[in-house]
Amino acid sequence: MEIQELLTREESRMDKTIEALKHEFASIRTGRASTALLDKVMVDYYGTPSPINQVANVTAPEPRLILVKPWEKSMIGPIEKAVLQSDLGLNPSNDGDTIRLAIPQLTEERRKELVKVVSKKAEEAKVAVRNIRRDANDAIKKEEKAKTITEDDSKQGQDQIQKLTDKKIKAIDELKDKKEKDVLEV
Repeated sequence: MEIQELLTREESRMDKTIEALKHEFASIRTGRASTALLDKVMVDYYGTPSPINQVANVTAPEPRLILVKPWEKSMIGPIEKAVLQSDLGLNPSNDGDTIRLAIPQLTEERRKELVKVVSKKAEEAKVAVRNIRRDANDAIKKEEKAKTITEDDSKQGQDQIQKLTDKKIKAIDELKDKKEKDVLEV
């Protein structure tokens, strides 16, 4: 395998890790309403677990309010139940057509907990990126042992994978810092 091909493949894997982290961060509550909060909440839709956004229109018309308008009135109960069972700490209220989710102000204690969650998820992403680096380095060393690449090419490839890893770790840190700032804003 050519080193450039390996680098491209591993960069793609690292990018997927970062995208997964962004998705995780989107579901972490801040002080503002975001429809992404409900992305992981599954509702029982005729026996099939489905994301809320596949059975209802989800909007955030105000900074502290999420509106969920089910496409079928019969889904109001199951959606309320799913929101209550989620770990979001939101209390749904409905008017027969629409479910309103008021986003309460976060307490200082809850903010600190969320910062820890953000840090943990960021650390998990960094570990995943480092594992990808290890896999790439192992593949490069294997190619060198098989004499398909030179020792210099091997060294150069490992240097490139390290630079790529450093760049992706920096991106993760920037995402983490931004999310922590969002969580801590009052």
